[in-house]
Amino acid sequence: MAGKIYLVATPIGNLSDISMRAIETLKNVDIIACEDTRNTIRLLNHFKIKGHLTSYHEYNKIDKAYELCEKVKEGKNIAFVSDAGMPAISDPGYELVDIAYKEGVEVTVVPGASAVVSALAISGISSRRFAFEGFLPADKNEKKEILTELSQESRTLILYEAPHRLLKTLKELFEYMGDRNIAIVREITKLHEEVLKGRLAEIISDYESEKVAIRGEYVLVIEGKSLLEKKEERQKSFEEISIREHYEKYIAEGMDKKEAMKAVAKDRGIQKREVYKELLLGNCETR
Repeated sequence: MAGKIYLVATPIGNLSDISMRAIETLKNVDIIACEDTRNTIRLLNHFKIKGHLTSYHEYNKIDKAYELCEKVKEGKNIAFVSDAGMPAISDPGYELVDIAYKEGVEVTVVPGASAVVSALAISGISSRRFAFEGFLPADKNEKKEILTELSQESRTLILYEAPHRLLKTLKELFEYMGDRNIAIVREITKLHEEVLKGRLAEIISDYESEKVAIRGEYVLVIEGKSLLEKKEERQKSFEEISIREHYEKYIAEGMDKKEAMKAVAKDRGIQKREVYKELLLGNCETR
């Protein structure tokens, strides 16, 4: 009889946050796959769990995923844990899950602590709609593309960042997004848990002047661009072209004449008859 893969959440700081189900699962599985055996062994020792550890990380994730799936097919139960928090979030675990489904292997989850959700909850920034980006890419061109895209995002944004890159990342966010509200959360659930809230420019200044020290791992919760601001920017962009050019743009996209006039009026916040009048004056055929 085939076994299962268990995605087991582990504490993100305070060891007391581990669930009873997580402890029982780790005690009972045949194999515990983890990112770093040195980190996981400390967790297991704390809870007096004796388990067979095997490494599963960024550099062996594909081959090892197939190897683990074969063991599950043979009847082994396998737990996968990340260094901290919910596995398969900003770690190679999602490839393991994807391959498991392709191989017909059953996957279940033992939920628990998550830095993403925890930081959002204590940020004081809107949690109704949010997007998790994880770590920004190291490649400059790829990062530029992503930051350009994120600058137009109306949902609250959540990023991870390491201390040695924090200030540079904050400056890049300011460059692409302007002076947004932000909450910088570190050491979640630990003794020195801290939430630093304010405007990007103010917080950058505090870090540069060393008024606030940089240490620990960070979660950045950034206010999204308001829908009103996006609407105003869109309307302003249309003001840079004539009504006729605006109308012909929609015609070229396949709209009929009435739909195009209606769309132009809506975009520019004017009445449809104003569009019609302008087109007539411009000798543009609308009928």
